[in-house]
Amino acid sequence: MDIYQVAIRPFLFNLLKADPERLHSTTIRSLKWLSQTSNNPTSGWINHRLQQYFCLEDARLEQNLFGLNFPNPLGLAAGFDKDGVAAPIWSSLGFGFAELGTVTYHPQPGNPRPRLFRLPLDKAALNRMGFNNNGAAAIAKLLAESQQNLISIPIGLNLGKSKVTPLEEAASDYLNSFRLLKDCGDYFVVNVSSPNTPGLRSLQDVAMLSEILDLLQKENTAQKPLFVKIAPDLEWEAIADIISLSQTYHLAGIIATNTTIRRDQLKTQVIDQTGKSVLEEAGGISGAPLRDRSTEIIRFIAAQTQGKMPIIGVGGIFSTEDAWEKITAGASLIQVYTGWIYEGPMMVRCILQGLLSKLEQNGLSSISEAVGKERLGVRG
Repeated sequence: MDIYQVAIRPFLFNLLKADPERLHSTTIRSLKWLSQTSNNPTSGWINHRLQQYFCLEDARLEQNLFGLNFPNPLGLAAGFDKDGVAAPIWSSLGFGFAELGTVTYHPQPGNPRPRLFRLPLDKAALNRMGFNNNGAAAIAKLLAESQQNLISIPIGLNLGKSKVTPLEEAASDYLNSFRLLKDCGDYFVVNVSSPNTPGLRSLQDVAMLSEILDLLQKENTAQKPLFVKIAPDLEWEAIADIISLSQTYHLAGIIATNTTIRRDQLKTQVIDQTGKSVLEEAGGISGAPLRDRSTEIIRFIAAQTQGKMPIIGVGGIFSTEDAWEKITAGASLIQVYTGWIYEGPMMVRCILQGLLSKLEQNGLSSISEAVGKERLGVRG
């Protein structure tokens, strides 16, 4: 029996009606405390117990991609640990990698509250956080200190544009963040697809994105893997242009996808916290409504690149079936956020166990053999 789904989630979501952002902040503070094992025997003991409950190690789940070793393909998506305060704990919760941020060059408070909403009828969330974070210098200092706690999984850093920076100066803003952080992350992500910073999605335009990627790659003398994260609302032609650009600038791959601004398939009509129609509330939708579209885009990228460009698939993963679908569609790695909130911390281990069963059912010896195999007749 999963105590989170049976008791904890109903209590928090339904009885207590806990504010999503306040609950998130409390969770992050707790995880930060658990991360500080070097000087705290109690948190060290709890950390060890977490590893026993939530981690699953199996050589069949391991991959070496763009020079990094991933113990399993399931990672934490950007947005949960914005300031990297819990960086050392994510491996203890079973994740094979974690993406921190979004980080901006300038510290910023984000958009006015309330700005995070649960949509339980849709197994979704609506957020308009607005890249609230302490800034690149602060997270660089914190991660330098965290290295003492032996972070054992690849850490990605998701970079966004500061709200105060004009769009025409976006490239230098990303560059300034990268200069501060380039020694702190294992891979980096150019986030030009959040709907919650005015004008940000216009940076997906080929000319503007080219300028950003050109500056970053010139600075990237250590050749850290660089990704671009795209919106699910792009047309196929725009996605094809970004694929071409990614190849031109020798990016490690593409992350598909960010949140969606579409509302047409939602069951939720009114946001309880505000009493307003979901159509009136700004922000991006994550979770189950994004599942099919993100998988469709993964499939498109894999086809366009003959499976040669690594894809990190994110959007609507709640189960083994969801994870397997994205992997066989072409994603080498996958990420979760909203699904983890709804399903609870046992979700990671359950999905990994399910993936091992899928490998056995299909006569495959490693997860890498399953990547993009959908069109070759691998069973569900």
